[in-house]
Amino acid sequence: MDNRYTLTRAGELSDELISIRRKIHQNPEIGFDLPKTTALVAEKLKAYGIEFKKVGKAGISAVLGNAEAGGKTFLLRADMDALPFEELTGLTFASNNGCMHACGHDIHTSALLGAARILKEREGELRGRVKLMFQPCEEDVGGAADMVEAGVLENPSVDGAMALHVVHHSMGSVGYSTGAACASSDVFTITIHGEGGHGAVPDSCIDPINAAVHIHMALQALNSRETHPDEMLVLTICEFHSGAAANVFSDTAVMRGTIRTRNQKVREYARRRLEEISSTVASAFGASARVEYLYSGVPPMVNDQELLEEAAGYIDRLLGPGTCYELPRMTGSEDFSVLSQLVPSVLFWVGTGSQEEGYPYGVHNPKVTFSEDMIPVMSAIYAEVAICWLENHPN
Repeated sequence: MDNRYTLTRAGELSDELISIRRKIHQNPEIGFDLPKTTALVAEKLKAYGIEFKKVGKAGISAVLGNAEAGGKTFLLRADMDALPFEELTGLTFASNNGCMHACGHDIHTSALLGAARILKEREGELRGRVKLMFQPCEEDVGGAADMVEAGVLENPSVDGAMALHVVHHSMGSVGYSTGAACASSDVFTITIHGEGGHGAVPDSCIDPINAAVHIHMALQALNSRETHPDEMLVLTICEFHSGAAANVFSDTAVMRGTIRTRNQKVREYARRRLEEISSTVASAFGASARVEYLYSGVPPMVNDQELLEEAAGYIDRLLGPGTCYELPRMTGSEDFSVLSQLVPSVLFWVGTGSQEEGYPYGVHNPKVTFSEDMIPVMSAIYAEVAICWLENHPN
């Protein structure tokens, strides 16, 4: 197939893709609760003549290509969920429901729909099959695992996979990192149980705040004293709640945070030590502590080097030499990493506007905006990499 056709055809779909993006953006939904978003994705796939099925709690999957012709299967993933905070962009199509697509998942979803249409139009020429994965709940790092458990990598089995993500960088640039490109993520809650009472008589109470503060301080030693200096470990407490009055000890204190690392063994060690430290420190002050994790967390995102080099070559050929560039590995997480532990996978970061280009805010900011001109470009990248990979791996 001619890669010029892929880019040209994606450009012809620009108005439609931007319209789709704005509908998704104006109606953001979070976690697994995505009825409007999944309905729109299903509507578009049906309009393109693409059969699809629901996978897991809120995922959608479709397969393109001729199953009887054999060949391998390449998966393309886009996430669909938003973040739970108010949008402050002032856009004419801004959300007003208290949630916001501040991480660009609306861009990803519309771009993959564009790729789906292009691939359907050229379906008879595919040298294998392309599986589309529209995923819920990436922000809470539970959606990819849910779809994998529901069989998204089977029937047909997947041989390679790719995801794209927007990034605060110059428009049209495509970044990548080698090896463990993103950190693992484990979202945890520590609940400390004490004994409440009057603030004037602390000796008759068990202060959960005091125990929680000491737990917080003790956890800092995980990085500074218990982890090899060559390893990355970020353990952060970002929420701390207790009590509702200035003169009353509460029965409980609650802390929430995350563990991030690029090494699976370090991740397992940190999870175990979090529970041990929380329990023993709380006990020293007469309290007790319980650690709970949100979903199962995600491992580090590992880019397959062979697939990375091959896909980067296709992208450079499509958009011009030097489009792809290496960027530093990230301490943030991406739950596409679940797939990277099971099949050769690669994650690319597509620049959708830098500060110099008039886009001063990065992802997860309530004022962030993205260049919609990059949506058809991302559609072309999705389609072109899948097409070329199947051509070069026919058996």
